[in-house]
Amino acid sequence: MKISEFEIGSRVFVIAELSANHGHDIDIAKKTIKAAKEAGADAVKVQTYTADTLTIDCDNEYFKLNSGTIWDGRTLYDLYSEAYTPWEWHKELMDYANYIGLLFFSTPFDRTAVDFLEELNVPVYKIASFEIVDIPLIEYVASKRKPMMISTGIASLSDIEEAVEACKRMGNNQIILLKCTSSYPANIEDANLNTIPNMKVTFGVEVGLSDHTLGITVPIVSIALGAKVIEKHFILDKSIGGPDSSFSLEPHEFKQMVDAVREAEKALGKVDYRMTEKKKSSRLLGRSLFVVADVRAGELLTEVNVRSIRPGYGLKPKYITEVLGKKANKDIKKGTPVSWDIIK
Repeated sequence: MKISEFEIGSRVFVIAELSANHGHDIDIAKKTIKAAKEAGADAVKVQTYTADTLTIDCDNEYFKLNSGTIWDGRTLYDLYSEAYTPWEWHKELMDYANYIGLLFFSTPFDRTAVDFLEELNVPVYKIASFEIVDIPLIEYVASKRKPMMISTGIASLSDIEEAVEACKRMGNNQIILLKCTSSYPANIEDANLNTIPNMKVTFGVEVGLSDHTLGITVPIVSIALGAKVIEKHFILDKSIGGPDSSFSLEPHEFKQMVDAVREAEKALGKVDYRMTEKKKSSRLLGRSLFVVADVRAGELLTEVNVRSIRPGYGLKPKYITEVLGKKANKDIKKGTPVSWDIIK
């Protein structure tokens, strides 16, 4: 699967999530995008909505947050009014990101956002965790036949199955499921990263991680479990504030994460049992059979004068039973590696 020219699976695709981390200042947004590039991101992602496309301006109990989040007490409309990225910024931000070598894409939250993003010709779409139950929206996005990332933070197994099937119904098999814990911030013990390989096997798609934990441990561990995409909130400076600032990484932290991800990729490498020259050289430091006391011609080789020790220039230790009890065919000095040609 390709996202623009990026081959998913060739290396981990690292996304810096801009989200609300711009303080409604486009210059801060552009500086943040530049910092994301310098920190090693492959792409920057925004969210395309307004308070009115996501909810209604209502302050009754249904529309007030009260579920243990950092935003509890606020109305949805108030939160989204602060957090949204102005649509009129999108093209300018996309052009700037592309100019400095970053892919730019977004999470749409309704059909009007999809139509708007199609005009920009974004290379990929992201479905947010809380929209995974909106099958009509997923079908509409999938109909654009572009790669789709789907976060699974609030999803049951059947929810994920329905979302994947919705994409396939529209002839779109370019699906990446993102393991996600929809808490802000999320606890490490709730990450349940072992779901990642299971998700890949269960649904037969590429997998990744959309992470809201503090720090970089969870993204790094996810690489070893098969994550091909890492998404993490990115902020130029936490002093900017905003709804997502507390669980976003600053540039130096994001760079540490990217560097660690790249090192993890190198460490994983590939399945390889070849006997390389380096391995062969190292084997000489391993154990083998050596004569450990002087032996005269005709004398028996015993546990007293033959042992398995380092280094590895003699016969393999597995041959010890075949060697013991045999006679030396010549005088052998202590420190001589055992070979078949010194045995009668």
